[in-house]
Amino acid sequence: MNRIVISGYYGFGNAGDEAMLAAILEAILEVVPNADITVISGNPKVTAERHGIKAVGRFDGLGILSAIARCDLLISGGGSLLQDVTSKRSLYYYLSIITLAQWFGKRIMLYAQGIGPLRSERARKTVGRVLNKVTMITVRDEKSRHELEAMGVTKVPIQVTADAVLAMHPVDTTIGKRLLAPYQLSGVKKRIGVSVRQWKQSTSYRKELATALDTLQETLDVDVVFIPMQHPADTAEAEAISCMMKYKPVVLNRVYTTTELLALAGSMDMLIGVRLHALVFASLMEKPVIGISYDPKIANFLHMIGEVPIGTLDDISADALTTEATKVLTDRALQNEVRQRIISLREESLKNAHIALSLLSKKVE
Repeated sequence: MNRIVISGYYGFGNAGDEAMLAAILEAILEVVPNADITVISGNPKVTAERHGIKAVGRFDGLGILSAIARCDLLISGGGSLLQDVTSKRSLYYYLSIITLAQWFGKRIMLYAQGIGPLRSERARKTVGRVLNKVTMITVRDEKSRHELEAMGVTKVPIQVTADAVLAMHPVDTTIGKRLLAPYQLSGVKKRIGVSVRQWKQSTSYRKELATALDTLQETLDVDVVFIPMQHPADTAEAEAISCMMKYKPVVLNRVYTTTELLALAGSMDMLIGVRLHALVFASLMEKPVIGISYDPKIANFLHMIGEVPIGTLDDISADALTTEATKVLTDRALQNEVRQRIISLREESLKNAHIALSLLSKKVE
């Protein structure tokens, strides 16, 4: 039996990270149905029940030690695990898991990771030193590969694939329509989905977004729906913006599963997103997106589907957002190019699982 341990930001209720885990598990189990998988999770009980695999607590030292000692492969990813902007502690935590696997002589793969930002010189040197001893690295964009090379990671194969979530299949939008039914939205009006998040001290964007959404409701007679990727934090941010609006939007206010979030995104006519995986979900459901950047990963993803951010949280303009959203909603041809890029990216994303599984038969040097 192939024994795999997966390390990442799982079990914390972040829809994007939970979708990544679901996508990784789905891709691996499709090829090796009998794989014995253990996930390191912040909430091992919920993770085990939701995904039907084994799970061990994030700070269960003995449990992690035992799982890694008996595994054939450690997968670290996906997502932006190796960065020092949100937390330096988490960076060194993930590096410690990789180092533990190295002590045991295990095969190690970084799976569809987005690297950085890494601002501390000490952190950059440590990441370079540790990653030069892993077995294989796949990254979700070219900039991540360049960042690894800049940190001196030259002794391990690096392959650019795509975000792990892009391996997922579209879902039935009937689920989304059922979830929206209690809000009695018009069946005729177009719908704009919005996904926001609180980020450090960036609050000036709220007024610009609120103004743009009001203008779009006035000029295009649309419905606006805020979709939380991490409840209750995203819901609170949406409520703060809603309070600034003249025409009140729908603010969804509970935790949704990955399937439900995909279906909700698919029930929109377009999505304005700060959250990366809200943009990914909408793109998977073949809906046009407008991204507002707070991190390089937003621009990196949009570039891969042929788009660019409309602005950042600090410089977004209501006028620019209104103009772009109007263009997107009225020019349906924009979707065709994105659709073809998403199909290509899905194929690239599926390569991650095949690469991981190929390592199971690779001899440890």
